[in-house]
Amino acid sequence: MKYSESLKKNRDFQFVYKNGISYSNRYLVMYIFERETDKNRLGISVSKKVGNSIVRHRLTRLIRESYRLQEERFKCGYDIVVIARTSAREKNYVQIESALLHLGRLHKIINEG
Repeated sequence: MKYSESLKKNRDFQFVYKNGISYSNRYLVMYIFERETDKNRLGISVSKKVGNSIVRHRLTRLIRESYRLQEERFKCGYDIVVIARTSAREKNYVQIESALLHLGRLHKIINEG
C-alpha cells in the first residue's frame, strides 16, 4: 500500500504551477511535477469562485477520497495539484472520480491493468 502526503505550503503549489505540466477537463485541472521519491504528494485547490465554504470543502473531500480509493493505480514520485473548476460544483462522487482518472490517463501516470 502506498501512502501519499499532502502539499500544504504555498511555495510547493507555486513550484508545481510554474514547473509542472497541466491537463484539464470539464471539471478539474491537474498539474504534475515529477520528483525523485517513492511517494506522491497531493494538493487540492478550490477557489472561492466555486462556491461558499461548504461547497468548497465538499469538493475537496470528494477529490481527496477519489484519489485515496484509486491511489494504487497512480505511479509514484509525483507532486500532483488538482484544481476544481466551477462546473464541478454540482457533481457527485462518480463524476469527480471519473474526471480525476481521466486526467491521470492524460498525464500517463496511471497504471492500467
